[in-house]
Amino acid sequence: MKQNNLMYYLRIYFKIVKQDIKSKMSYKMDFIISLFGILITNVAGFISFWIIFKNFPKVGNWSYYQMLFFYGFSLASMTPVQCLFDNNWNLRMNVFTGDFIKYCFRPINLFFYYMSEVFDVKGIGQLCCGIVFICISWQKLNIQFGFFTLLFLILMIISASFFMIGLMNIAAASCFYLLNSGYVMVTMFKFADYIRYPINIYNKMVRFIFTIIIPIGFSSYYPSLLFLIKDPPVLSYFTPLFGILFFILSYKIWIKGATSYSGTGS
Repeated sequence: MKQNNLMYYLRIYFKIVKQDIKSKMSYKMDFIISLFGILITNVAGFISFWIIFKNFPKVGNWSYYQMLFFYGFSLASMTPVQCLFDNNWNLRMNVFTGDFIKYCFRPINLFFYYMSEVFDVKGIGQLCCGIVFICISWQKLNIQFGFFTLLFLILMIISASFFMIGLMNIAAASCFYLLNSGYVMVTMFKFADYIRYPINIYNKMVRFIFTIIIPIGFSSYYPSLLFLIKDPPVLSYFTPLFGILFFILSYKIWIKGATSYSGTGS
């Protein structure tokens, strides 16, 4: 069987993830606490969100339930980067210690093998919160629902997730080029706080940055408009295409850095 076959990689992936989850579940209490910890964190975030709107019924032209939709959509779109690409956070240390060299000799795609080594189950709790918030806002806003609408929503969430994945891939890959790259990952992840809010509440310069330079606007705002307003901007419809292209760009940057890696030299 060819090693670039999709089913070949899927079988390997599920085997690796299965072992990772088993290892985490061997410490059951730690597993349970970490899973519910993210739920509590997101519920606490929602309470803060609710308190703000008790005092300010609207932000810009957006109502409470529209803002709740943005919030839920952002949590759902952040789930893949949390669950599937969390090993990016370990990349800097693996490169620094020289442990990354072991990934360079496996007969499979380097990026795939490195990312598949860790599956963060905490992201599932985040996804559950996101789905609940989307459902509540969906009902309150009387958005038309149907099978194809649901498929379209799933497509948009997946497409939106590519942008944060891409940003974190690029931020993590900075460790191949910068000696002290830890701040790059932290700074980039901080932008996740902004995707919960519509970017049109910011000034023109910030909107430009969040659309073109650091495209977090596509992680929630632009795709959400397809469900919240009658005439969404053209950019909203291009979310899937832009998401795939941005992910490919981040992948190439990551791979270029990884293939130029030659160990610590010690």
